Amino acid sequence: MQTLSQALKQFVSDEDGVTAIEYGLIAALIAVVIIATVKTVGTNLSSVFSFIGAELA
Repeated sequence: MQTLSQALKQFVSDEDGVTAIEYGLIAALIAVVIIATVKTVGTNLSSVFSFIGAELA
């Protein structure tokens, strides 16, 4: 049976959870960047099509 200090040392040295959290944060950051980019491009594209439609009319 492990003592508390041994269990604590094992918990601190275990890096599997930390790696999963880092990958999760990276994926979340990439998702935020993609969403912001699509929103900006969509707004600009909508303005361009509105301008073209107004000029054609």
